[in-house]
Amino acid sequence: MSNIEKIKIFLVDDDAVLLKALEIDFLHHVELNNLEFIVETYSTGEKCIEYLSNNPDVIILDYHLDGIEKNAMNGMETLDKIKEFNQNIPVIMLSSQDKIDVAVNCMHHKASDYVIKSETAFLRLQKIITTIFLHQKMQKELSWYMDKM
Repeated sequence: MSNIEKIKIFLVDDDAVLLKALEIDFLHHVELNNLEFIVETYSTGEKCIEYLSNNPDVIILDYHLDGIEKNAMNGMETLDKIKEFNQNIPVIMLSSQDKIDVAVNCMHHKASDYVIKSETAFLRLQKIITTIFLHQKMQKELSWYMDKM
């Protein structure tokens, strides 16, 4: 019997090549730290919001999101709408901007983390997601123990 935890990830980016590369990376790294990824991809924030009822465990969201439709919601607007829907969904912002003020702004809007698009972005995303779910597991266990006392 397998102890694999399935994690549903929404990948939201207007860069089709990056979106496909991340999807392939996540799907081919099954059983990483006993996590298996189920991936849904969206090229706009509007599509992501439309499918939030699919209950993602984590969302990786591009900061800009204006490459396909110039009037589309940007990443910050999408982040705010995700948090209105469910403030407990971890959202990791992904951007090519290596600016501290952009990262700080994302954190003020309740992003879980901020990752710069680079050749090491996938490894960083893996570590962040693993940490998020290990932390959630520890919180559940702690709550269980506290309830027993």
